[in-house]
Amino acid sequence: MALTGWATTEGTAAYRERFLDRIPGDHYRLSNGLWFSSIGIGTYLGNHDEKADELYRGAVERSVELGCNVIDSAINYRFQRSERAIGKALGGLAAKGFERRGIVVATKGGYLPFDTTPPGDIKSYFADTFVKTGVATPSDLAAGCHCMTPAYLLNQLDASRKNLDLECIDIYYVHNPETQLAQIAPVELNRRLLKAFEALEGAVAAGKIRMYGIATWNAFREDGGAKDYLSLAEVVEIARAAGGDHHHFKVIQLPLNLGMVEALTKQNQIVQKEHLSTLEAAQSLGITVMCSASIYQGQLAKNLPDFVGEVFTGLNTDAQRALQFVRSTPGVTTALVGMKQLAHVEENLKTAEVSPALWEQYGKLFKAG
Repeated sequence: MALTGWATTEGTAAYRERFLDRIPGDHYRLSNGLWFSSIGIGTYLGNHDEKADELYRGAVERSVELGCNVIDSAINYRFQRSERAIGKALGGLAAKGFERRGIVVATKGGYLPFDTTPPGDIKSYFADTFVKTGVATPSDLAAGCHCMTPAYLLNQLDASRKNLDLECIDIYYVHNPETQLAQIAPVELNRRLLKAFEALEGAVAAGKIRMYGIATWNAFREDGGAKDYLSLAEVVEIARAAGGDHHHFKVIQLPLNLGMVEALTKQNQIVQKEHLSTLEAAQSLGITVMCSASIYQGQLAKNLPDFVGEVFTGLNTDAQRALQFVRSTPGVTTALVGMKQLAHVEENLKTAEVSPALWEQYGKLFKAG
């Protein structure tokens, strides 16, 4: 039986309270009505096998036990297996007394997900799974891998709810919508986003999700003239057209790490005629920011320059220092990090026992670098 309910203000506050004897309160951030941990677990990488499934199940459970209440996935991660591992973990956590209302679960739809293993013929898989069932048409598919029509997204949302064993998902992202700009014009993408957002507003009304957003890779890091650039202010206006002033477009996800700082440093967004960084624009527009690739798939977990350790004190490993950079960045709600090894969960969540760096300390990083 699927878990009922969703993350709530009271539930996430209660989750926060249970850790305050050993974790500073500023590890949690109140945004759009929920208390989010400043470190969240991602579930992207890994083999499509039972060993990785079990590792992720254990890693998700241990993360929540150590003070991380943000879980991020996507239906295409490991051919739907990551979502299913999370579903098992959530069931185990419920049995241990961790209430559904204290945990924020996010997933994404847009890419072809496959099921358990990669198909021998992708075109046949798409035709059999989506075209013959009336979910999508061949013309709906962009770049050979991406679809965001209302019927497709709602189909994927229901599949994710089943995988996660949840009646309601807290955050649902349209996954990398900029992928479509490889073959359509921005004006057409905006039209497709409007239709997608209208469908997701309907999913909110139906109790299937609580809020939605877009998870991006390039869209918010590029210069304004780039082909795959998106204006956050325009996207919010599209959401307003879909759902009115009380629309449920509340979250974006984009990369931020010591090697990819564009969200912080590049003033590529315009809000009310003012040039802002994406993080500043999100704050101005009331959007929660989740940051992916916090340790860049492990590349920033070792061999960082000495000055990084001099700036971010009180930490023992480069992975912790890399996480400290992201979670301390003004405007960031949660730094997401992929974790399936328990040792990595223990190491990374130790970072939560140190307060995020204040700007006075954080700013020294750029002077030192």
